[in-house]
Amino acid sequence: MEFFKYITKRILQVIPLLIIVSLMSFFIIRLSPVDPLAELRLNPSISQETLDKEIKRLNLDKPIYVQYVSWAKSFLKGDLGYTSSGEKVSVKLKERIPNTLLLTLVVIFMTWIVGIPIGVLSAVKKETILDRTLTVLASVGMAIPSFFFAILMLIFAVKTGWFPVGGLTSYNFNELNLAGKIFDISRHLVLPTIVLFTISLSGLQRQMRANMLEVLDSDYIKFARAKGLSEWKVLFKHALRNAINPMITLLGFEFAGLLSGAALTEYVFQYPGLGRLILEAVLRSDINLVMASLMMGTIMLILGNLIADILLMLTDPRVRIKR
Repeated sequence: MEFFKYITKRILQVIPLLIIVSLMSFFIIRLSPVDPLAELRLNPSISQETLDKEIKRLNLDKPIYVQYVSWAKSFLKGDLGYTSSGEKVSVKLKERIPNTLLLTLVVIFMTWIVGIPIGVLSAVKKETILDRTLTVLASVGMAIPSFFFAILMLIFAVKTGWFPVGGLTSYNFNELNLAGKIFDISRHLVLPTIVLFTISLSGLQRQMRANMLEVLDSDYIKFARAKGLSEWKVLFKHALRNAINPMITLLGFEFAGLLSGAALTEYVFQYPGLGRLILEAVLRSDINLVMASLMMGTIMLILGNLIADILLMLTDPRVRIKR
């Protein structure tokens, strides 16, 4: 019962955040001197009926606060309007959100599978050549700009021909069997995953090393060793369990960072994700697509942080008591 009360409380807490994000985004976009329907007006395939419908839906002939209220009502009803190319915004989001979630979840999974053991190893081998080498590699990974690294990987793919250089699927994707489709998507994910994985791994490994060193220096670990427990049991049953809890808290922030940092990577590799969609929509001043994409991105970030909080409640009894 307390668990569901906590979830309900967190959901209610994020409602003001969504309102603030939508207000800031809407007013910044609408106060710019750009006509939000300029692209639609120039598109010969868009009928006057569609234009009139958008003008009425957004109340463009009325004060800006009325326009915001109209947009908010439409958003809550699921009516997201049309893009500048005449497509439904809801259709575009359904295409892009799963792709971004797939890339983000793959990167997080790989980062944790590799980063946690490396961080533990670095802490256990403190001040050794191995520790210094891992620290230097982590620093290099953190220093490389994702956009620059993505371009380097793109050049590598073009020169070698080992990996596809754009998109998520090949032209003959629909002709492949299930195993072939999975392999095809995996090949397209390799390059953007490597870029985001390298950037994310560095921070996670350094944080895990710091947490592990702090726990290993605590009194209860010294007491466990004094009792004669094996080093394996001390490390993985006592130390790791406590060192990993703060990492779960960072999971939500990592999810948020990947979503925001993936935009340039998606753009370089022409990956059909939400980040690239937002960038393209901003360049076209597509108000419907920008607003809907920003709101969906914000909701995804909130869900990431909520999942991290839930995992922390399940792994740390002290958090359950406080809640």
